Amino acid sequence: MREAAFVKANKDKWSKFENVIKHNRNISPDELASLYMQITDHLSFARTFYPQSSTTEYLNQLAITSHRLVHSGKEKSRRSPLQFFFRDFPQVFVKSHRVLMFTFLFFLLFSLVGAYSAATDNAFVRSIMGDQYVEMTLQNIAQGDPMAVYKSAGAAEMFLGVTLNNIRVALLAFGLGVTFGIGTLYVLLKNAVMLGSFQYFFFAHGVYWESVRSIWIHGTIEIAVIIVAATAGLVVGNSLIFPGTYSRLYSFRNGVIRGSKIMLSTLPFFIVAGFLEGFVTRLTDMPDWAALMVICLSVISVLSYYVFYPIYLNRFNSWTPSRYPLDKKES
Repeated sequence: MREAAFVKANKDKWSKFENVIKHNRNISPDELASLYMQITDHLSFARTFYPQSSTTEYLNQLAITSHRLVHSGKEKSRRSPLQFFFRDFPQVFVKSHRVLMFTFLFFLLFSLVGAYSAATDNAFVRSIMGDQYVEMTLQNIAQGDPMAVYKSAGAAEMFLGVTLNNIRVALLAFGLGVTFGIGTLYVLLKNAVMLGSFQYFFFAHGVYWESVRSIWIHGTIEIAVIIVAATAGLVVGNSLIFPGTYSRLYSFRNGVIRGSKIMLSTLPFFIVAGFLEGFVTRLTDMPDWAALMVICLSVISVLSYYVFYPIYLNRFNSWTPSRYPLDKKES
């Protein structure tokens, strides 16, 4: 890579780090460490290909100056879990918003595919949900309680079983990111098609509203965080496909770290979703306004935490990159 191209590709990262050092800007310890690793990696690259260059000299000075700041940042990183969930993670997750949007649209598309398939093929729902489940649900509909399946086990038992199963699906979607994201997309596709066909099944039997008001009490958070978990898997996949100026191994390591943090953020939401399914969804006779309130609060909580709050933090802690001597060289 030509030196000018190398500088152009990375100067924003260097400027960000330089500005943090000069002005003591607020930045999460994880992002600080990530920037420092990038600087040292770039310095190693520059020493190999541009040993006598001002680029190498600049990066060397930046690495030396930042060393003490990074190590002090490591001490500060030993903070409570609340620091991670409400400060460090949201600041970093904003960088994954494009992947999150892609994952959401992919899930929405194949949910519609599932609904269309169920509408055009009477046997499709049975192939997805199984004959036993379909027959049980038809019997519940005939008895006037379409959502009776959520009362088929004890509340605590259902809470534990559902929570563990949802976490298993999420871990599978994340872990299959190592297949360059293909396995992650398959898990997402499978769940999307299942949801679409499942919802159409209730629509076709005239109990669509009863299904929506019950299923989405827990399903809003459950589906949302599965999408987030798939985002974590695609972050890992992208790190393998698009390593940028890093080695593939280095990029993969960073992708796994980022993806793991995304997965960790979903744990409280899975617990809440499991609690709602185990203890609240079974209350099929609750007023419509109460069910809608739970659904709306779930939508607001997920969107706030994963979309709006990270954007707010990013803007609140934004900075203007400083110029450094290499800019003159490019002009």
